[in-house]
Amino acid sequence: MPTTPVGEAWRISPGLPYRHEETGVPAVKRIVLCGGGHAHVHVLQAFAKAPVPGAEVTLVSPFPRQIYSGMVPGWISGRYPLDACTIALPPLAEAARVRWVRGEAVSLDAAHRRLRLADGTLLDYDVLSLDTGSVQRRDRIPGAAEHALFVRPMETFATRWQALQQEIEFVTSAEGGRRLLAIAVVGGGAGGVELALALHHRLAGAARVTLVSGPAEPVPTHPAGTRSRVAEVLRRQRIPVMRMTCVAIADREVVLRSSGGAHVTLASDLTLLATGADAPAWLADSGLALDEAGFVATGPTLQSRSHPEVFAAGDVSSRTDAPHPRSGVYAVRAGPPLAVNLARFATGGALERWRPQRRSLNLLACGDGTAIASWGPFSAQGGWVWRWKDRIDRGFIDRYRLGAPASPAA
Repeated sequence: MPTTPVGEAWRISPGLPYRHEETGVPAVKRIVLCGGGHAHVHVLQAFAKAPVPGAEVTLVSPFPRQIYSGMVPGWISGRYPLDACTIALPPLAEAARVRWVRGEAVSLDAAHRRLRLADGTLLDYDVLSLDTGSVQRRDRIPGAAEHALFVRPMETFATRWQALQQEIEFVTSAEGGRRLLAIAVVGGGAGGVELALALHHRLAGAARVTLVSGPAEPVPTHPAGTRSRVAEVLRRQRIPVMRMTCVAIADREVVLRSSGGAHVTLASDLTLLATGADAPAWLADSGLALDEAGFVATGPTLQSRSHPEVFAAGDVSSRTDAPHPRSGVYAVRAGPPLAVNLARFATGGALERWRPQRRSLNLLACGDGTAIASWGPFSAQGGWVWRWKDRIDRGFIDRYRLGAPASPAA
């Protein structure tokens, strides 16, 4: 691989590799993959099969593994060990001859093509791909940062939940006084519903789980048939649904507000936040074109609308030409075209246009060994749906597992 540094004697054209003005010899092109999300694990696998000529690739991720969000409800309900839900990133990077840097991005200077990490490390790039996922703002609900458990980042949630399980087991044991715990799950989307159902199944007889869905009914963006099935499952499992807005969280309680303005205090020994996705704050000053919510605005080739050398996929991005929900389904599907276009951009090839499917298959775990499937206006439910979901999820993990799952401290 060429190692000649890029200086004033080198030139670049959009989509073409660096070449010396006199000799025409190509130099190394630096590709930085920021984030270990669903799309980037496919990029790593693709680069292992077909390395990008003349490229030096770096993967930046704060953790050495990806916890697959689609299997987290199954882990919470006790159907999987956590290791079964993870993909180790270092083996994938090693197989692709990609340098892995453990770090978290905190700022981006798109004009000067420079990424800054939390430890002060600066990474210059010629091509940047963002697949960091979304975040949850800690200041959106007063008291949440001090008194609630956020589901994102997933690694932090997993670590805290494992520690809390020991406390829960003690409190609900004879030694701890057998106290019935009150748990509130804030967030009425599919993630919040799955989490509430999983907790109810795992802590049956030890905790009372309440779902705070906001002013709308649970899974409000899903078709009527799916909403009806979800409502029936929640009713059958006796999970109360509070159609109110959470306005504050304190020690052992949450404050809710009705659509009419009345306030209600709900006891909660443990409050979990599964609220909507927010864009990483550091994107605001990056210089990239963003959508109205602060996510990276991209087009059909997954390139930034303002900086063609920047690509983005998954929840950190927004397809302004083809809006779609922030879902792992779309992040997974974006992997193949992202890998193709990163390689072609770095080597001067024509980019591929990708249009997300108009409909996606949604599989919602009910915690009890059944699941609900929805495709457009159609829905189905039962144990066979769970087994179908299980095969799909295990297949995704198996596709990218080259070694033993990495531990958080690896």
